[in-house]
Amino acid sequence: MGILIDIVRSGRGSEHECSETIYDEDMELFTVLATILTLWLADKSGRRLLLIVSSFAMALSLLVVSISFYLKVMVIAFSLGLGAMPWIIMSEILPINIKGLAGSFATLANWFFSWLVTLTANLLLDWSSGGTFTIYTAVCVFTAGFVDIWVPETKGKTLEEIQQFFR
Repeated sequence: MGILIDIVRSGRGSEHECSETIYDEDMELFTVLATILTLWLADKSGRRLLLIVSSFAMALSLLVVSISFYLKVMVIAFSLGLGAMPWIIMSEILPINIKGLAGSFATLANWFFSWLVTLTANLLLDWSSGGTFTIYTAVCVFTAGFVDIWVPETKGKTLEEIQQFFR
């Protein structure tokens, strides 16, 4: 681990700017705290157990990451819901008299937020890789809550039945 840290640090300030995303000051703090915890745990639970638990925890973490890359979980999840459903639901819940204007506004909002994510993604990743995906996670959780509270189920319902939901 020490050699890896030295290799990553040697890239700082050179043409290897990506090393900042691999190892930063936050990681140094967690490494120190985990090492202090390890010194205490080594005498309480034993070295062998710590090696086994550490290996399995790292393997599980890496397995989750590798599975998500192989299965394209994010792409599939997006395609199953947020990719198409807003457009379908929008066509079903909007009254005919405002469908054109409201649909145009929704399309404008969609493209604006797509542009905003594209614009800020690299800036956020430079700031904090973990923080960036924490923000994206929070937005997805907020979206799920919003849909749960405010978006009606439209499957098998007439426009009149859907409009009753909003009254």
